[in-house]
Amino acid sequence: MLTPCWINDGSEIADPFGYGERAVSWLRRLKHPKNPAPGHPFQLDDWQERIIRRAYGPRHPDGSRVVRRIVLLLPRGNRKTSLCAAITLLHLIGPERMPGNLIVSAASAHEQAMELFQEAALIVEHDRRLDKHLTVLGGNNTSITFAQDRSRYKAVAADGKVLHGKTPSVVIMDELHAWEGSAGRKQYEALDSALVKVPNTLLIVATTSGRGQENLAWQTVEYAIKVQRGEIDDPATLPVIFMAEKDDDWRDEALWFAVNPGMKHGYPDLASYRDKAQKAINSPSDRDSFLQYNLNVWLDHSASPFVDMLVYDQGKGEVDLDDLEATQAPCWLGVDLSSNSDLTAVVAAWKDGEDGYQVWPWFFCPEDNLRRRADKDGVPYPAWAEQGFIIPTPGNVVDFRIVEDQIREICARFNVREIAFDPHLARNTMNNLLDDGLPAVEMRQGWVTMAPAVKELERAIVGDRFRHGGHPILRWHFDNIAVETDRAGNRMFHKGKSKDRIDGAVAAAMAVARAAAGDSGVSSYDTFVGDLDSWSFA
Repeated sequence: MLTPCWINDGSEIADPFGYGERAVSWLRRLKHPKNPAPGHPFQLDDWQERIIRRAYGPRHPDGSRVVRRIVLLLPRGNRKTSLCAAITLLHLIGPERMPGNLIVSAASAHEQAMELFQEAALIVEHDRRLDKHLTVLGGNNTSITFAQDRSRYKAVAADGKVLHGKTPSVVIMDELHAWEGSAGRKQYEALDSALVKVPNTLLIVATTSGRGQENLAWQTVEYAIKVQRGEIDDPATLPVIFMAEKDDDWRDEALWFAVNPGMKHGYPDLASYRDKAQKAINSPSDRDSFLQYNLNVWLDHSASPFVDMLVYDQGKGEVDLDDLEATQAPCWLGVDLSSNSDLTAVVAAWKDGEDGYQVWPWFFCPEDNLRRRADKDGVPYPAWAEQGFIIPTPGNVVDFRIVEDQIREICARFNVREIAFDPHLARNTMNNLLDDGLPAVEMRQGWVTMAPAVKELERAIVGDRFRHGGHPILRWHFDNIAVETDRAGNRMFHKGKSKDRIDGAVAAAMAVARAAAGDSGVSSYDTFVGDLDSWSFA
């Protein structure tokens, strides 16, 4: 469980100019029509008040805010939309206003973007003190304008027109976990980069947990988690992270209260939580929903994961390629050749002790497609190429000659016993390597070969006997796997059902399976007749 200790510890919050107190006092004078209390006051509970004081109290000597970024990770039902709407008005017409202010809220799609806008509009339209000064526009021009200061609040969708050229002073990014693909990343980059144009800007990321780690939301949240834990010193970032973790007992009501700071005030509804938790006991899909949205557990990418990625991550210890070269330990390669414009994967596997494995991958992508693939898949292909995790091949299709040359280099460096290929797309490559005397063999990606391969791979990972060095692309591929199960309980990776690429995981399964078969001390290169689907992996 991860929560900000300062929310409840009563510690003093710096407020040298009184701006934190000023913000709290102004927000308490707002009204909210949904509050049944007399006079319909805006409900600013103690935990929300602490956030406001931490955001607006600490100041530099010139009066500018110390905090420039707030990452607010809360489960659903904790009224983060209401809090963000109130902060919007604080900057539009409240004591944080500046002439010409532009406040922008952005969400994944138009319908989601309208939620924060409608919350702010509701507060304005039911308070005559605000309504007489502010103009609310709906339709295609969703905005709230304060004509006296020439200030404006506008709601936009991440998948809509990218806001280049704007100069916002405040940006609120709503439900960042749902910003998918290139459109979401481009909108994020446009809004984030615009905040350097004027001083004293503020970025607020308000979201629930998402899935997978190779995405924009996790990169933002992971940084905030490190700040909250004290691993990174960044006073300009205020992390407000309320999340359960996978090892926590999700049925423990004390955990529910800990990660839902509003629950002690009646929201979210405790009885509804008990009902959802009861359903989750017998329904894996309901359990995943409860964990992600109600307890803020950050889940694996795949809806039907192959293995728990926390277990997978236990194998991130170093893979020492120099030592493996020096000892000339037996090595097996699995190769998953792509269509012309996609990733190609070559994975090497070495035995590690009696029943474990070490693996290391090489990935190839057309150089001209790195940026396009990054936009399509939502992962940093160009950065991976710069870091050496991808080998770019010239042009806009994978150059299999470069893949062949890399395999030759691997064989020259390591004691390679077999190079296993699915013959689909691989006939020419295999023939070229065989002509060089290299041990290329067929391993068709059907049930007969891949189900035992997947079983052996799963056994190694779950048993903490699978070391992968934390390679980011390989991790992404394992996180994307969807599993298909037959009537006999055999399991196999399903490319068609997987949300994103799994080429590296497939190649790893092939390499591990051939390493396991190599325990007999007899190489299939020496005795092989026909294709590997005729072999028994039992």
